[in-house]
Amino acid sequence: MKLILAIGIGSFIGGISRYMLSQLIQNKFLSTFPFGTLGVNILGCFLIGVVFGLNERSNIGMEWRLFLATGILGGFTTFSAFSNETVALLRDAQYWHAFAYIATSIIIGLLATFIGILLIKLL
Repeated sequence: MKLILAIGIGSFIGGISRYMLSQLIQNKFLSTFPFGTLGVNILGCFLIGVVFGLNERSNIGMEWRLFLATGILGGFTTFSAFSNETVALLRDAQYWHAFAYIATSIIIGLLATFIGILLIKLL
């Protein structure tokens, strides 16, 4: 029950953080391109790399790992929003934006995760 509560509290924190940061980022651009979700997801990829880098370095413990990775970062990043926004771009015939969003999300997301892990290993 303690683990479920830790994940739930983390998800609450992550979900609210996602909404607030996504809106903050998106409001900086006058575009239909989903910069808010993209920024949140790339940051989330970096942070999950940091969490797992820390875990490899000093074993942060299952409770903290579940709270941070599954809870906070699971609530923070969202593949469903990415998928829905991509479909909307395709439906609106914004094929270049859709392709750029898919490629950027995947390539930069993987790179951000790798950099997060590498950063912790180098510290």
